[in-house]
Amino acid sequence: MSCGFMAGLGDDILGLIFNWVSHPDDRNSISQVCKQWLRVEGFARISLRVRETDLLPKFLPRFPNLIRIETSTWITNQDIEFVVRTCPKLEVLNLNFQRRYGDHYDDESDEYLAFNDVDDVGLCSIAKGCARLSKVLLRNRKRVSDVGVISLVGNLRNLSCLNLTGCSQVTDQALKVIGEVGLIRILNLRGCSSITDEGLGCLVRGSVRKSLEKLDIADCDRVTDNGVCLLQHFCCLEELNLADCGPRITDSGGLAIANIRTLKRLNLSWLFNILDVTLIEVAKNCQSLVELVITGCEEITGDGVRVFAEHKSLETLVMASCFNVSIVDIKLLVFGCRSLRFIGLDRRLSSWMPLGLQESISSFCQLNWM
Repeated sequence: MSCGFMAGLGDDILGLIFNWVSHPDDRNSISQVCKQWLRVEGFARISLRVRETDLLPKFLPRFPNLIRIETSTWITNQDIEFVVRTCPKLEVLNLNFQRRYGDHYDDESDEYLAFNDVDDVGLCSIAKGCARLSKVLLRNRKRVSDVGVISLVGNLRNLSCLNLTGCSQVTDQALKVIGEVGLIRILNLRGCSSITDEGLGCLVRGSVRKSLEKLDIADCDRVTDNGVCLLQHFCCLEELNLADCGPRITDSGGLAIANIRTLKRLNLSWLFNILDVTLIEVAKNCQSLVELVITGCEEITGDGVRVFAEHKSLETLVMASCFNVSIVDIKLLVFGCRSLRFIGLDRRLSSWMPLGLQESISSFCQLNWM
């Protein structure tokens, strides 16, 4: 196929032009015009989503300058080693696992794929071969454990974001090393069920105390008030997720959280032993708070909610399954908090709230029944 009036353009100029084309379908169309465009498009590509990892050896060498690669399917250690050799300039590696709609495996093939999924051997290869990585996402990679995480953290000097959601083999030993790295800003430990108060203490005592801005420890049900109380010593923590951490988090931990004045987003969902006193202190001390989620905090009453009527920055409040909060409390909150942009309420409340009041609330902020 002829390249038309662009046939005389050099590779450098074509590369600059192709960088303005972002849609994957358009990039694929470009690569099919002629051999020159196929080659240049490959060199100019910096981001790639891989759907079939078994085909990596066939197409990946065409993209030597990738800085971001993503796959949500099974990937073996051998595949990872090939990626590392082929794309040493990677800065973002997204291996967050998610079954695609329509995927069908029988029990035997599913077990085989899971057994051969990336583990610590693959992570050690990444740590040694991709020194520029700043963001590594490993959600639901069940074979990952402390050895691989420690290798990543110890070797990747630019690492600022680490997602270990659902990596249930990760323990406090990994957190001890993570705590010593002062560049990590985002740490996701959701569902890391082996994490305890001791691990949180390692984070707080380490240099990461001065850099961490976002911490997610939702579903870490071995964490107690003792560990949560330590979190107030983080210097610049802006986002904290404690959802579903269990009954051993009470107002003792809640009051300590209220001392984190840098907080902007806080999730306390399904912490049954959190009472009004925690919310009262959060409203008083956390003046930069823009989002609060208290879904399932069944002991919260109108006293804990109404205090946010005078809050100056709260934009989002989600409180489904808060059965001790009345319609009057909600009305006073919405009409008083001028910064509020979104409120999420339990759908069972919709049949009790007059339609006129629902319309009035919707004129102040977005109302979502949950």
